[in-house]
Amino acid sequence: MSDKSVEARPLPAVPFLKIPAEGSPYLEALKCGACGALYLAERVACGKCAARGGFSPTRLANRGTLYSYSIVCRSFPGIEVPYVSAIVDLEGGGTVKGNLIGVAPEPAKLSFGMPVEVVFKDALGRKDREGHSYLSYFFQPRA
Repeated sequence: MSDKSVEARPLPAVPFLKIPAEGSPYLEALKCGACGALYLAERVACGKCAARGGFSPTRLANRGTLYSYSIVCRSFPGIEVPYVSAIVDLEGGGTVKGNLIGVAPEPAKLSFGMPVEVVFKDALGRKDREGHSYLSYFFQPRA
């Protein structure tokens, strides 16, 4: 593999987004071996059962339901508004926050419990200092 092909691969926008050399990107949580609670960040102890250690990487599902949302109308300069900030309960466990795309940011177009799927796209054109692009995850309504 040449250096050019390595540079062409995008970087994950968050640590729990995994981009394998072969196959599709996915979200990964750490699962408590004692109680099964899922976490997106490194942990020393489980916040649910207080067990220490014993966490194992677990691939999260790409399907879920909209648990909650907020339509954001004011943001930092350079961030296009309005957009939908969503919290999604994934099938098989795990709750993840992200942006909901592919639907108008209007309450009449959104409903709690609506089926959504995780999609992976360029992170809105963001790049690091060396010019590497980022890959991020978004939610979109399921067809």
